[in-house]
Amino acid sequence: MKVGFKKVAILLAILSVFGGTLIFADSASQKVRVIVNGSELDDGGIIVDGKTYLPLRQMVNSLNALVDWDNQSKKATINKPNVHMILFQDKVIFGNVDKGNKYTFNVFSQIDNLKTDISAVKVSITDPYGTEKVIQSQNVSITKDNFWYRTEDIKYNFEYAGKYAVRFYLKTSASDDWTVVSEKLITSQ
Repeated sequence: MKVGFKKVAILLAILSVFGGTLIFADSASQKVRVIVNGSELDDGGIIVDGKTYLPLRQMVNSLNALVDWDNQSKKATINKPNVHMILFQDKVIFGNVDKGNKYTFNVFSQIDNLKTDISAVKVSITDPYGTEKVIQSQNVSITKDNFWYRTEDIKYNFEYAGKYAVRFYLKTSASDDWTVVSEKLITSQ
């Protein structure tokens, strides 16, 4: 089988251009490790032409902020409300606990610097093994820049040693996913 010189030259030229493009694309962008509050993001980021690009959803979630994406205008709006949580057992501030004991407490939250409307709130507690229990969830219609939210009392058994996370979630609309905007840790020993 005789292959013509022209065919071999054309094939080599095509492969050279294709291979060179792949090498150039790889050298034109660099991967970036992104660490937020001591935890590395799964996707990280990239540098292209001297600019750093980060994964928006992961960054916003790591910072306990809300993001609103408008696909039509290709605009992302990020809102980071201030959310302060205090746990109360009766009228006493509640914190670290003894393993194996059941406690009755409630969560008081103060939210300000809110730059978007809110349709629902949720407060939950997650044990050291990842099992979540909803303390309270409620549909709301909040259009002001601040509000207070207090849960009803919950009886909860801290059966394991370790860190329990009390989380405060918001939804900007009924169709949105829950977004964690604050977290408080309780240590059980």
